[in-house]
Amino acid sequence: MSDLFTGYYAYVFVFVLMMIGVYGILVKRNLIKKMIGMTIFQLSIILFYVAAANKWGGTVPVLDARLGTPLASQYINPLPHCLMLTAIVVGVATSGVAFALIISTFRRFNTLDENELLEKMRKKDA
Repeated sequence: MSDLFTGYYAYVFVFVLMMIGVYGILVKRNLIKKMIGMTIFQLSIILFYVAAANKWGGTVPVLDARLGTPLASQYINPLPHCLMLTAIVVGVATSGVAFALIISTFRRFNTLDENELLEKMRKKDA
């Protein structure tokens, strides 16, 4: 059983982060806390892809005469890392827009609680 956690500790950490993010999204009623939960969930997905792309004893896919010519199976695939850099940039931009919308919502309705906000929106429509 301990070998399971020793070999896959990165995935266990990703799973724990993912559950913390889901808890924040589903249980918390404050919009800021929901956004923090979403950001933690997004971080766990990024860490999953980076951990899955890593290879023990792997080398970078760069030809260097000093390194010799390793087997192609020893190269680390750089594509997931590049895609996750793009996901980080998109996540930061999305979080910025979401926080701007939350600030606008707070200025308009003077609350960040989800239940109060929905009730005030219903009263405004009626």
